[in-house]
Amino acid sequence: MSQLAVGDVAPDFTLTDQHGDDVRLQDLRGRGLVVFCYPAAMTPGCTTQACDFRDQLDTLRAGGFEVVGISPDAPARLAQFADQEQLTYRLLSDPDHRVLSAWGAYGERTLYGKTVTGVIRSTVVLDPQGRVVWARYNVKATGHVAMLTRELGLSAS
Repeated sequence: MSQLAVGDVAPDFTLTDQHGDDVRLQDLRGRGLVVFCYPAAMTPGCTTQACDFRDQLDTLRAGGFEVVGISPDAPARLAQFADQEQLTYRLLSDPDHRVLSAWGAYGERTLYGKTVTGVIRSTVVLDPQGRVVWARYNVKATGHVAMLTRELGLSAS
């Protein structure tokens, strides 16, 4: 697993969203894109993070960024999560971890002092051409979006 770094071209993908539609990374080019990778829908930390992105979505969009989340959850579970938390951005399903692995967001991590294999909570920001302009791995669920908006020079709403 190799983590993405500033200047890298993000690996392309086609994943299914919470509505059952295929979403291709190449179709999202033309604006900035915030891609956050999270372990599981409807868990406390992931819900906090997803809701923080929801709450800052207007700020991110005003700054020229769209937001998508990627997890191993099935599209039906993602739809339930989006409905339950009123998430208005796309949630993408990567059940075989192919994209998460290619983006450096799946592998060994420490959980409660033990080494486990799983999704590494990560955020990668792409420019309109699909190049990485910001990448962080092993981020905290709480406060991460506020840090991201500050580092992107966006005012919080």
